[in-house]
Amino acid sequence: MKLGFIGVGNMAKAIISGLVKKDVAGKDILVHSAHPQNYETFAKQSGLTAVSDNTAVAQQADVIILAVKPTVIKRVAEEIQPVLTEEKLVVSIASGVSLADLQTVLGMAQPILRVMPNVNVEIAQGMTAVKATGDLNAAPYQAGVELFARIGKTMEVAENDFPIFAALAGSAPAYAYLFIDALSRAGVKYGLTKANATKIAAQMVQGSAQMVLNSDEVPYALIDKVSSPGGTTVAGLLAMEEAGFSPAVVKGIDATVAKENG
Repeated sequence: MKLGFIGVGNMAKAIISGLVKKDVAGKDILVHSAHPQNYETFAKQSGLTAVSDNTAVAQQADVIILAVKPTVIKRVAEEIQPVLTEEKLVVSIASGVSLADLQTVLGMAQPILRVMPNVNVEIAQGMTAVKATGDLNAAPYQAGVELFARIGKTMEVAENDFPIFAALAGSAPAYAYLFIDALSRAGVKYGLTKANATKIAAQMVQGSAQMVLNSDEVPYALIDKVSSPGGTTVAGLLAMEEAGFSPAVVKGIDATVAKENG
């Protein structure tokens, strides 16, 4: 199966890097963007196939990933539409561009998959929202879903829920990094090196996340299991809540969703 990327920005590079690490042959990944100095260098470094224009990508690929900015995606879709067939799958990662918007340009019969991955696809730990113009279990949609399942988890999400998904999965890695950094700085305050404190905090977050995923209990039930009566954990939790920890997180998501909705 040939994969074609139109647009080779940070997210496209993360997806491609994750796929290559999962043994997708670089030669089967075609790339083109408006910036030759960007995509040609990346293609050479990663063993990909650089092609001369967007139409060539669409002609040669079985799955075409539109990884361009929302402001230009309709123009790009118009450009490739004449060479598309109903056997090809078009995948869009453009924020704020609906399936209906793309169908208007590409045609009602063209299989289209809208996805919203996060940067963790680069290490095959991504979380990707998916929504299609047809049955996700049918070909060629399933090929697209399986592609992103190779580099993390996927979840079918209604399009009107994409903004909150983007906040929780797309933007929130930065918030998790901020939390880890705050913990490591606290470790430095009490004498640890920044490197050691960061390793401790990052491993703790990774393990705690896995506990949530492995458990049938809600996170607060797991909090209770760590909190002894009158103990240090309760004291820390109360101090953090007094400082506005939970409201600050919710306000951060509110701001992200508001920006996503324009």
